[in-house]
Amino acid sequence: MRAAGFTEPGGPEVLRLLELPTPEAGPGEVRIRVRAAGVQPYDAIVRRGWTPPGVAPDQRPTVPGNEFAGTVDQVGPGVTSIAVGAEVLGFGRLGAYAEYLVVPADQVVPKPAAMPWEVAGAFSAGAQTADIALGDLAIGPGDTLLIHAAAGGVGTVAVQLARARGATVLGTARPENHDYLRALGATPVAYGPGLVDRVRRLAPQGVDAALDGAGGDALAASLELVADRKRILTLVEHDRAEELGIRVTSGARSAARLAGLANRYAAGELRIHIRRALPLAQAAEAHRELETRHGQGKIVLLP
Repeated sequence: MRAAGFTEPGGPEVLRLLELPTPEAGPGEVRIRVRAAGVQPYDAIVRRGWTPPGVAPDQRPTVPGNEFAGTVDQVGPGVTSIAVGAEVLGFGRLGAYAEYLVVPADQVVPKPAAMPWEVAGAFSAGAQTADIALGDLAIGPGDTLLIHAAAGGVGTVAVQLARARGATVLGTARPENHDYLRALGATPVAYGPGLVDRVRRLAPQGVDAALDGAGGDALAASLELVADRKRILTLVEHDRAEELGIRVTSGARSAARLAGLANRYAAGELRIHIRRALPLAQAAEAHRELETRHGQGKIVLLP
């Protein structure tokens, strides 16, 4: 099979097209013929040399990608919950930048018929991360939530889920993404010097919680604006969270959570924007664009 991966960590240029053995489904597993795989910051961290928990550190070549959609084409012994031919979306640790992927059967759920393949492939990570984070922050009616990188993959879903919980949402983004945030239900705020003052003018009653998808100055602004540090959660500065007394996501992804979110999409309650879909051979280009951190929604690869 074809896959996009690397033999040595580094910049986007280390990603190249590989020919690898097609995996076989073992007990309790299913093999997916991948139709679309989401590209996310997690993948870039892996590409730069980080090894996810449970993965052998010397595993090479490494194929990134931990969210996907496709068709089940093989089921392993003991799998009775899903059949060959089922259209699914799901999650794993690595390996989604490939034509075929093997995962435990309890990490896939049915793809809603109305969900395009590109959306399905880019849905799991952003949707589940946003849902977990809002639960950790206990976002509810009357809260004012500040979301940094609000136009990105996680931010897009977090804005919508927070609004559904009854919160007022302020979202930081570049000016060209402000209309996009308004359409999602957030009040946009420009990055840069004076951010804290701009937020205070928009929320004179104060900011109750912050979801940080940008780090750096954005996180510093959150620390100044939110009184209770247990209501600040960072998605990017994990190494500083403990010393600052702030949160990182605590929950685990699950098929039940994913199925619930997919049902909300099918019901028209969630909007997912795909800004670019690229062939597998252009994985390096996908990572270069990802690392600009300025686009709306998600990037996907199409094996």
